[in-house]
Amino acid sequence: MSPRLKLRVRNSGLIRLQRFSDSPDGNLFIAEAGKQVPFEIKRIYFINSLANKNAVRGKHAHRRLEQAIFCLNGSFTLYIDDGRTTQRILMNDPACGIRIGPMLWHTMSGFTCDCVILVLASAWFEPADYIRDYAEFLRETRAARSA
Repeated sequence: MSPRLKLRVRNSGLIRLQRFSDSPDGNLFIAEAGKQVPFEIKRIYFINSLANKNAVRGKHAHRRLEQAIFCLNGSFTLYIDDGRTTQRILMNDPACGIRIGPMLWHTMSGFTCDCVILVLASAWFEPADYIRDYAEFLRETRAARSA
């Protein structure tokens, strides 16, 4: 991820983790709720073994949930969309993540075979919070803007 990355999509942001290098014995990265991560963390999950080069993950938005997404190893491309603006971000730096706030459509693709994705979420799994149809997402974002 470029150090000069500017996010243009609403409800998003950069998250920079504390990094301590202990060469040659590795690196330590720290994420703390309320500090680097701007919400309370209630759920953590990760994705690996992305052997399908054509895989596309995500393909949804959340009504209320906030997430912080990191690429711990390898790389992938993250697309975020607020209903007006879309942005493409190469995720390849474990010290830098993206905050995906409510009402952001997001997809992930272009995974390297060694890619590991970590996601920190502000709430427990709630199926009703998901919007899985892009047309419905656009209707809800337009309705929210006109309210």
